[in-house]
Amino acid sequence: MTGKRCVAIASDLRYGQQHTTVGFNSDKCFKMHDHLYVGMSGLATDIQSVSKELTFKLNMYRMREEREIKPTSFCNMVCSFLYEKRFGPWFVEPIVAGLDEANDFKPFIAGMDLIGAPVYTEDFVLSGTAEESMFGCCESLFRPDLEPDDLFETISQCLLAAVDRDCLSGWGAVVHVITPEGVTTKRLVGRMD
Repeated sequence: MTGKRCVAIASDLRYGQQHTTVGFNSDKCFKMHDHLYVGMSGLATDIQSVSKELTFKLNMYRMREEREIKPTSFCNMVCSFLYEKRFGPWFVEPIVAGLDEANDFKPFIAGMDLIGAPVYTEDFVLSGTAEESMFGCCESLFRPDLEPDDLFETISQCLLAAVDRDCLSGWGAVVHVITPEGVTTKRLVGRMD
């Protein structure tokens, strides 16, 4: 979800398969650099593998270019990486969230499907089992140009309201709010049943 010179990315913490919950400490958002995160929903083993592959590709980019990657370029890298495996895809749906330093810290968010088809948006993007429930919450609560504290409250309320209606997600949540000054990470307590 985007705000005024800030962007937030959030995920639930449930780790499990179907109706079995193995743990509740599985953050599905990964820091790529100070102003860029990627979040993934899908098969847990593929989430771990794809995050490692993206970290490797990002480190190679840093070595080659001697600078941090822009969110738009990283999004293109993720799309290309997923499309390479289109005949045997990774079962992940990534969301890229970041601030474009070269463009006065303009918020950038994009989502993609498992073969890398991107969706660029200016307000919010969703992925996961609670996606349908979250659309209604986000459409009713989102306002443009939210300040970081208001953005945190909005994304938190949307996420908690949606996962309460979905038995395959929940068990707490984590929210990362990215601002030009840094990243604020907070854990949310949710239903544990």
